[in-house]
Amino acid sequence: MRDIRNHSLLHHNTFGIDVSCRRFIEFNTKAELLEALSRLTEADYPIMPLGKGSNLLLTKDFDGTVLCSNIRSIDIAINNHQAVIKSGSGVVWDDLVATCVEQGAYGLENLSLIPGTVGAAAVQNIGAYGSEVNHFIHSIMAVEIATGHEVKFARADCQYAYRYSKFKDEWKNRFVITHVEFRFDCTYRPHLDYGNIRAALQRQGIEHPTPQQLRQTIIAIRQAKLPDPQVQGNAGSFFMNPIVDRKVYERLAMQYPQMPHYTIDDEHEKIPAGWLIDQCGWKGRSMGAAGVHDKQALVLVNRGGATGSDIVKLCEAIRHDVFQRFDIIIKPEVNIL
Repeated sequence: MRDIRNHSLLHHNTFGIDVSCRRFIEFNTKAELLEALSRLTEADYPIMPLGKGSNLLLTKDFDGTVLCSNIRSIDIAINNHQAVIKSGSGVVWDDLVATCVEQGAYGLENLSLIPGTVGAAAVQNIGAYGSEVNHFIHSIMAVEIATGHEVKFARADCQYAYRYSKFKDEWKNRFVITHVEFRFDCTYRPHLDYGNIRAALQRQGIEHPTPQQLRQTIIAIRQAKLPDPQVQGNAGSFFMNPIVDRKVYERLAMQYPQMPHYTIDDEHEKIPAGWLIDQCGWKGRSMGAAGVHDKQALVLVNRGGATGSDIVKLCEAIRHDVFQRFDIIIKPEVNIL
């Protein structure tokens, strides 16, 4: 366990924002977490659980204690064509995806290369290319910060929805996730009809991809259009794709026949926020050191030396322009603190 005072969070957020916290505790086991919680006093509050900071924008120093999971165990059991995998919350998400593919536990291939940890994935309900992680979550093990009580949540308890779980509001900073248990079917059923997956496979001459081929294709697609946080600070998709009533969609489709969309149900359509932002002319533009990626307008980047407040100003300018042109409110997917 590491327990550090006045610790820089520069390497704990993928935007590369140089702010600090008053106290930083990194734990390697549930027992270490319980020990750390037992020693906290009122002076150590507020408390914030933090993974890799890949879905976080820090706008100022955090005047409290950060709890960072380094629990990296992965336990696998396969019986009767079903795989049960219990992962520590500190496991790098893409390492878990790679392990699942290697072990014949299928379903996460489309979620390859999403940054962050397993714990953060469960909080955020990460998704990409038609898949969401909650479809594979069976239960979540956590510790209540105030009491040290160990709790276990079923998937239904978390009230998962698009980029949402109760950990994002009602349970925010109340629990620290230690483990996530997943259930997978060992029968491979690839999902190829979202975005440009099938076209990317066809360019490789692949009609029926193996799980590894699908995973590598997803990785190549993401690397081609998304910046590497190690090179240019970012948090991946900054905005959520808005879901609008069908009447709103039909009105816009009359004006913009080429507008991409994905049907949610009979009454709702999802419109890519990146397309809306691009139509407003923001792709590749900058406001000072904060900018919009030149290949994917959904991604805001730190071009070097930007503060969290700089990124927020850019975010608000983009939201204003999208609303003025389309009468649609786009909301940040990234947590802003």
